[in-house]
Amino acid sequence: MSEERKHKLRLELRRGVLILAVLGASKTPQYGYSLRKHLNEAGIDIDEGTLYPLIRRLADQQLLDSEWKHAEGRERRYYKLSEMGSEVLEQLTADWQSLNQSLLNILVTGE
Repeated sequence: MSEERKHKLRLELRRGVLILAVLGASKTPQYGYSLRKHLNEAGIDIDEGTLYPLIRRLADQQLLDSEWKHAEGRERRYYKLSEMGSEVLEQLTADWQSLNQSLLNILVTGE
């Protein structure tokens, strides 16, 4: 299999996980760069071209609240998990844990 095809499969695998990661990392207010840095430090590499459209989409879906704040000499848009986002995160986390356990069973035992 070509490296390009492997790369595309990895990206596809990560796509849904990134939503869960961004929601989880947004429990505290974050602006785009701080969110990206937080995710990268946690081992989740995400580029700006993926992150910024994702956080805007999550805000449009009312899963993230946003507000402009003046910090460090400039205006920044801060995002924080909304009440609905908290509920969705809780459900997605439970779904992820169940799915992850099922996958581990398949990968380890083949069943």
